[in-house]
Amino acid sequence: MAEIPGPPLIADPRALAAAVDRLAGVPVLVVGDVMLDHYLSGDAERISPEAPVPVVQVTGERHILGGAGNVVRNIAALGGRPELVSVVGADDPGRAIQDLLGREGVSCHLVAEKNRKTTIKTRVIVRNQQMVRVDREDTAPLAGQSLAALESILRDVAGSQGIVVVSDYGKGVVSETVMRVLRSLKEERGGGLTVLVDPKVVNTGLYTGVDLLTPNAKEAGEMAGIAAKGREGVIRAGLAIFKKLRCAQLCVTLGPDGMAVFTRPGSVLHVPTVARQVFDVTGAGDTVMAVLALALGAGMELPEASILANYAAGYVVGQVGTATVGPQELREALTTLRQPEVERWLEIQ
Repeated sequence: MAEIPGPPLIADPRALAAAVDRLAGVPVLVVGDVMLDHYLSGDAERISPEAPVPVVQVTGERHILGGAGNVVRNIAALGGRPELVSVVGADDPGRAIQDLLGREGVSCHLVAEKNRKTTIKTRVIVRNQQMVRVDREDTAPLAGQSLAALESILRDVAGSQGIVVVSDYGKGVVSETVMRVLRSLKEERGGGLTVLVDPKVVNTGLYTGVDLLTPNAKEAGEMAGIAAKGREGVIRAGLAIFKKLRCAQLCVTLGPDGMAVFTRPGSVLHVPTVARQVFDVTGAGDTVMAVLALALGAGMELPEASILANYAAGYVVGQVGTATVGPQELREALTTLRQPEVERWLEIQ
């Protein structure tokens, strides 16, 4: 592996702040697993006499969009124009998701499946710390009329889009059928459709030929069959993913170490984190994907888009719960958080 010597690349926050305005109005289609995030917040001042666990006195409760819905929320918060294609159960949580999307003003196409349970994730928060999460879900793959309805909707709405985000949480929406439809639309339009995927390891084989994959380091290692630890491990895992899936570009999120940006198999940049403090990483990957989609849709190149997404993630991890970042917060992050020194990890001509 050849490392290019020389000083680190310095991101210009003023240029990036000016670029924030370009995100407004960019249309993005999001396809994937929508869910309902349920938060119970309160205080815990005693231990239960029934078991050695805290007793939480609930003082607040809220429901917000999660999963693919959180990607949509982040796109909308930055002034983009999201559209959602997903599946819910024909139940009260499914109707709550429809209501929340309506309040957000998001155009949505939801298949309501009679025998399906809408995914709900309940988090109990005490003094800004998550104590426990309880999941209720149905992860069976779609089939029959539900799958046919989803395919029909996707063909109708994706054909006019420029950017499509596949938000795969492994709850049954993303399938070979969905990816085959997107590949065929991409071919029909001569590559005029850009497909970004936030992957689930179990569905690795579905992502062949996509434009951008955004796994975290653990997912990248599992997808590649190589431990993605340290610079060398991340690079080797990334190169193995390119060989396996023939994707065009790759962005591996590294948690507190920022992200590794593969603009092509022989060119890798490292963007360090800008976060000052981390309260909650819930939904940070959704924020990264939303900003990448908007920035690429606005005509930015992947390195610039990744740096902007890194600043957005640096803001949301400093909030409690699933958070979004708006244009003003992103501009403030660009001026108040430290400037990342972008290193060139690999350059092979």
